[in-house]
Amino acid sequence: MTAVEANFDGLVGPTHNYGGLAPGNLASAKNSGSIAAPRAGVLEGLAKAKSLADAGLVQGVLPPQERPYIPQLKALGFSGANDGAIWEAAYKAQPALALNMLSASSMWAANAATVSPSTDTTDGRLHFTPANLLTALHRSIEGEQTRRALSAVFPDPNRFAVHETLPYQSAFADEGAANHVRLCTEHGGQGVEIFVHGRDAFEAWAGKYPARQTLQACEAVERRHGLKPERTVHIRQSRKAIDAGAFHNDVVCVGTGPVLFFHEHAFEDKAAALDAIRKAADGLFEPVFVEVPDAEVPLGDAITSYLFNSQLLIMPGVDRQVLLAPSETEETDSTNAYCANMVAGNGPIGAVKFAHVRQSMRNGGGPACLRLRVVLTEDELRSVNPKVMMNDALYAALTAWANTHYREALAPGDLGDPALVTESRTALDALTGILGLGSDFYPFQRAGA
Repeated sequence: MTAVEANFDGLVGPTHNYGGLAPGNLASAKNSGSIAAPRAGVLEGLAKAKSLADAGLVQGVLPPQERPYIPQLKALGFSGANDGAIWEAAYKAQPALALNMLSASSMWAANAATVSPSTDTTDGRLHFTPANLLTALHRSIEGEQTRRALSAVFPDPNRFAVHETLPYQSAFADEGAANHVRLCTEHGGQGVEIFVHGRDAFEAWAGKYPARQTLQACEAVERRHGLKPERTVHIRQSRKAIDAGAFHNDVVCVGTGPVLFFHEHAFEDKAAALDAIRKAADGLFEPVFVEVPDAEVPLGDAITSYLFNSQLLIMPGVDRQVLLAPSETEETDSTNAYCANMVAGNGPIGAVKFAHVRQSMRNGGGPACLRLRVVLTEDELRSVNPKVMMNDALYAALTAWANTHYREALAPGDLGDPALVTESRTALDALTGILGLGSDFYPFQRAGA
């Protein structure tokens, strides 16, 4: 079956800021309280997405969340003459709580959902499970809107199954595709789906940072997607990696096609993990493992440079894969040297390109965080909402939209501004028209109907 791997990038939202709300995310903590540049952030992301579309890859976008999120504040008992007044009062009364209602992780679309292609599932549909993201308060309020977004972008229920999130309970803590890798020979063929968890929900956890993904969440997604157990692998992320700041597996591992590119300390039991992948792939393809030794790239450098939070791409007309890494990888001595040596050899990765996504990186998200990978057959691709697919016209429209509606800077002293409510809603209302999402997509649109 002919299929392509499409990337759907999350648009940076109008209230992009550095709240430092994610324990274990070292970049987020380091830059907490810094002045953010929302306009630069969304334009950086759009430029990265457009460059991949121009290179011949299938590229789409996903909408941001509504922020500040007034419905949750109302549910928590805040009130006022209007929503701007509610926001101002909440920020003055409980700034820490309010900040969680201003922030979102939707720009990092790899956190949005776990995706299983139709060729892997028993019912022959492409399955999505939106992540519940319950480890952090500001992220745990995203799941329902993410489900609405995926349903609007992938609307045909005969081809796409968009599930509810898993239960909002710590045993089922789920962070989406950031802890999921699919290997295959060709995208349209049967693949091996690899789920990586940080902890078993029924074991005690005493790590330095939270282990966000549970084994039980991974197993539940496997069941509801109808995956073949013999083609599915469950691997434990190493405690060492989590304690070093690898809050998701995609900070230390990335894969596409038959290639798995990973750090020496990515997995708790590396030998068992690689054997399990080989066994699951037996009869389909021979996995290609590219292991980066800690002696060449120390784990700390791998995490701060986001070497592995890169997009591993199969480019049209190119024999070897291309790694799209953040500029920070080029600026870090060990990772820059490793990349140079890697592409000079005979391995499966033949080129490294660098993307400037500084606003995202300062909150802990590289090129791989910014995209959700979706393998689509020709029929499925034709069923995707065409208005979200990147082309010259969409890029021009979104660039103009960002320049019109986004602030150049958002400082800590600006975050309680009641005007943020109106500004953000005006931007998002315009966006729903550009992307064909309908006039009742966001909560504020439904409330005003």
